[in-house]
Amino acid sequence: MALIKSISGIRGTIGGKPDEALTPVDIVKYTAAFGSWLIEKTNNPKIVIGRDGRISGEMVRNLVVSTLQSLGADVVDLGLSTTPTVEMAVTMEKAGGGIIITASHNPKEWNALKLLNQHGEFISGQDGEEVLKRGNAADFRFAEVTKLGKLSTDESYQQKHIDTILNHPLVDREAIAAKNFKIVVDGINSTGATYVPALLKALGVEQVIVINEEVNGKFNHNPEPLPENLMEISNTVSKQNADLGIVVDPDVDRLCFINDDGSMFGEEYTLVAIADYFLTHKKGNTVSNLSSTRALKDITLKHGGEYFASAVGEVNVVNKMKEVNAVIGGEGNGGIIVPELHYGRDALIGIALFLTHLSHFGKSMVDLRRKYPDYYMSKNKIELEKGVDVKKIFEGIQKIYIKQPVNTEDGLKIDFDNEWVHLRTSNTEPIIRIYAESTSETTANNIAKKIMMDIRELLKEIS
Repeated sequence: MALIKSISGIRGTIGGKPDEALTPVDIVKYTAAFGSWLIEKTNNPKIVIGRDGRISGEMVRNLVVSTLQSLGADVVDLGLSTTPTVEMAVTMEKAGGGIIITASHNPKEWNALKLLNQHGEFISGQDGEEVLKRGNAADFRFAEVTKLGKLSTDESYQQKHIDTILNHPLVDREAIAAKNFKIVVDGINSTGATYVPALLKALGVEQVIVINEEVNGKFNHNPEPLPENLMEISNTVSKQNADLGIVVDPDVDRLCFINDDGSMFGEEYTLVAIADYFLTHKKGNTVSNLSSTRALKDITLKHGGEYFASAVGEVNVVNKMKEVNAVIGGEGNGGIIVPELHYGRDALIGIALFLTHLSHFGKSMVDLRRKYPDYYMSKNKIELEKGVDVKKIFEGIQKIYIKQPVNTEDGLKIDFDNEWVHLRTSNTEPIIRIYAESTSETTANNIAKKIMMDIRELLKEIS
């Protein structure tokens, strides 16, 4: 069982003891802490909520709604929704903030509370610390019976989100419809199974095959959209002679594509391809995080813009984008951020822009992928026992590679001649992530393996 309390929200496995897993006690406590803090800060009692298709979603939703109402908050419930849809709804509703009930890419036993400010963006680190402090101290007061909040439901936001995308000047519905694409969608038994087909239909795509389409939270495979989890859609694209496959995670803020021959387009290249199209029509700067491919920098420079790297985490990417006035940005995990729409990762606008790009390109997915520089990334992780001092691990790695340039802005990034490796702890899981990139797949894998061996040796020394 696990409970992770961070600026990213409150995330944990369902069941177990309070403060050791995501139990009803923890859900109520931290919902009350966030709700009371938000109402005091904004003087706005309206809060928008939505959830993905997880098994525990309805149970958590009921606790969140009741808790917010008991604080005197007026709740607008979008029901089964997506993270980017809730983000947009916060501003459309002129609400004080929002809560998204989703554990994103985590397996079915997990759930979480993602916390949004009045701009529909994830709360800052400083604000997150305040919410955690309130929760740990039970520093909140409930409303009297005559001042309880109201609950309203609104199922219109799927269409509102789609309409906003269709109105974006760089989305070319006519070009997409004219291509008569045949597309396979992996809905991963969550809200992508309803939102993505609805968007494709609105874009004029008539041939849509959906796998894992029942929204029951019983994920048919590990929901993180990595190549090893995508064999089913890869085979389906090949068997159906489809033009491409579309994969999202359970809350539809990550996006990757399958080529027409069943091979992987590469989640790192989702942002690269979309930025290439975007920058062709709108010049400017780009941002991705330190763990993302160098290919985005190459594309940005080609279009005359400047590339900037941020610490990992959506809130850090957004802050950097605002700082450098980036026109597009995101993360190498398939997260696309288009500020003209909203400052949040949004797979739906990513789909519309990518299909427009592919339509204008006029060739196959495989041909489009060949257009971009070949970098190979090895993504790995090491699970940690409770209480491990990660600082000592990173200090030990620095000593081993003392002759190499390092960046400690976010974990530890080590640069080699034509390669790099990035180590960092996760905000959402008790792990160290190890990402390595090279122009050679073998070299990237070998660098990652060597670093992982070093980490395991250091873990033995400090245990």
